[in-house]
Amino acid sequence: MYGAVIGDIAGSRHEFAPIKKKDFRLFHRKCRVTDDSVMTIAAAEVLLKDFGTWDDERFIKEFTESYRAWGNKYPHAGYGGRFRQWLGEDSPEAYGSYGNGSAMRVSAAGWAADSLEETRRIARLTALPTHDHPEGIKGAEAAAAAIFMARKGSGKDDIREYVEEEFGYDLCRSLDEIRPGYSFDVTCQGSVPEAIIAFLEGRDYEDTVRNAVSLGGDSDTQAAIAGAIAEAYFGIPGQIIYEAKEFIPEDMQEVIDAFRDKFMDQD
Repeated sequence: MYGAVIGDIAGSRHEFAPIKKKDFRLFHRKCRVTDDSVMTIAAAEVLLKDFGTWDDERFIKEFTESYRAWGNKYPHAGYGGRFRQWLGEDSPEAYGSYGNGSAMRVSAAGWAADSLEETRRIARLTALPTHDHPEGIKGAEAAAAAIFMARKGSGKDDIREYVEEEFGYDLCRSLDEIRPGYSFDVTCQGSVPEAIIAFLEGRDYEDTVRNAVSLGGDSDTQAAIAGAIAEAYFGIPGQIIYEAKEFIPEDMQEVIDAFRDKFMDQD
């Protein structure tokens, strides 16, 4: 859980002031938690419940309610216009989004599930309240699958091969090839593969986050996605977690701690 939230915080000040380098302060007074963290927490809170017998309809209902509760609690977190409208609707329905919001909020699925199949099912259901476009679903499933595989000890080559074969993403490009011509892109298909490549080239957790931010794109979201995978693969140094807590509201911290106690300390 910290993996996504810390990536979000580190990338937040560069979302609309992109940089193309890895040499930057990881935490800065202008950093903050954004919608990426808020929705990550919202999804995690649902999975803290006893969901073992839930059908798809129940999952979608629970995720919808949690997204709306947390979103309205933090109304100025930086949501896209259509999602912000969805938060205020009396009878909210999915609106065909293929934005990367489905992938940035999915990390809990990779930890709460007991199998790759279940991971993908839960990931799909986290997306469906809003992001029911095939690309939106694909982005969520790909990110969650990478987290689950990293958590279970798969190597980078295995993760790369699985994601390429199952989701059709091109992960054979290097960051040096992508970076010069890359720009802000909030679609799953235009940002999730690049975030996964940031992880694949990462030497450790911090290096992965720096990779993602250095692309100069949707930095907070891509760092959240890459950071979530990196946490499962590398772990996160305690000092980075300690520094990040300064930026995480208490109610979010409570959910993170409860989720870690229930799911993450078992691995």
